[in-house]
Amino acid sequence: MNAPRTIAVACCQLAPKIGDPAHNRRITERAIRAAALQGARVVVLPELVQSGYVFHDLGEALALAEAADGPTLQLWQALAGELDIVIVGGFCERLEGERVANSAALVDATGARAIYRKAHLWDAENAIFTAGNEQPPVVETAFGRIGVMVCYDLEFPEWVRLPALAGADLLCAPVNWPDGPRPTIERPAEVVRVQANAAVNRLFIAACDRHGSERGVNWVQGSVIVDPDGYPLAGPAEEGGEQILIATLKLDEARNKRISQHNHLHDDRRPALYRAGGLL
Repeated sequence: MNAPRTIAVACCQLAPKIGDPAHNRRITERAIRAAALQGARVVVLPELVQSGYVFHDLGEALALAEAADGPTLQLWQALAGELDIVIVGGFCERLEGERVANSAALVDATGARAIYRKAHLWDAENAIFTAGNEQPPVVETAFGRIGVMVCYDLEFPEWVRLPALAGADLLCAPVNWPDGPRPTIERPAEVVRVQANAAVNRLFIAACDRHGSERGVNWVQGSVIVDPDGYPLAGPAEEGGEQILIATLKLDEARNKRISQHNHLHDDRRPALYRAGGLL
């Protein structure tokens, strides 16, 4: 597939309402259309944007969960076909046996190309979600090779390395980063880790956060699009709130893993040493 080498990518930082999927579908459609109107070919939405995040218990999550062919993904697939774009967004996925997953879908004009289930569960998520056991997918799309993971997955460098080694140009990560204390002069550590992951793998990363207080939880509101050198192309904004961040990516930069005349980030790896002493 001959993908265009320069594309615009958008992160749509939204405030979903817990327990109101119809409202959440409306705000995602509005944001997707606005991003496409501004030229975005890939649109990233927050984690669990379909349902909200702070569930009381598994029962509430089950009541809000949708199958992969449910109304939210049907809407995103219709929009992707109409607008000729790729959409990556988070949803509460209904599984067999009274189980749910914290999932992200990648859809394009041909339909749902991948469903990824979050493998690393954060805090109270462990009491609600079933963790995924599949590696992050890398999908060959009309706009480049796109990898998908969710939020806390980004905390594990070896996990981010997998889509990089699989040839991803761009890693899209729906996130919900709970806000917490930090020194006033420091950026959120979540954003710093995205920058580090982009740099050590030389790939673009688009992490789409959310805003809006939910059951006492506030959010970093740190949506960011980072280049293969680890520098933000868009975000994080100094002030939060609803926003659409858009950046233009030159995808060939992610396929060049050289960082000096004699150094290549992939070829210089020595995996046999990393396994020494049972560390992996």
